[in-house]
Amino acid sequence: MADTVVNIEVIVVRNDRFLTIVRSADEEFGGGWLCFPGGKLDPGTADPDAIEATAQRELREEVGLEVAIDGLIYVESHTFMIGNETILDIVMMTETATGEAVARDPAEVAEVLWLTEDEIMDDPRVQSWTRESLRRAIARRCRAR
Repeated sequence: MADTVVNIEVIVVRNDRFLTIVRSADEEFGGGWLCFPGGKLDPGTADPDAIEATAQRELREEVGLEVAIDGLIYVESHTFMIGNETILDIVMMTETATGEAVARDPAEVAEVLWLTEDEIMDDPRVQSWTRESLRRAIARRCRAR
């Protein structure tokens, strides 16, 4: 039977640029990929705001940004497989994160970049599901305005 892992990604928006990270070559999966910051929900978490708390923790740990729970908006979710594990990937978005983004742990994040939509869409290091998450986040922003 396959295990399920819940992963939370956060699309951070500032001045129509999106925070992306380059995953470290040391990462077990996706080394060198350009993606959004995020990480796994801790197994056994019994928090009514578990998704949001994971988003907060991952932004703080990976890039040093802070965000309030009410500053996070659900964008979409999708699944994919890594070996025998099903990954449930939940994508959140914020325009209210504070602080200066830096790669906090080079073994996890090799580089931090603020990119435009076109730069992300054209980058060969970006996976198809990341492009789709960005499209959905942009559509959500447009509807909210």
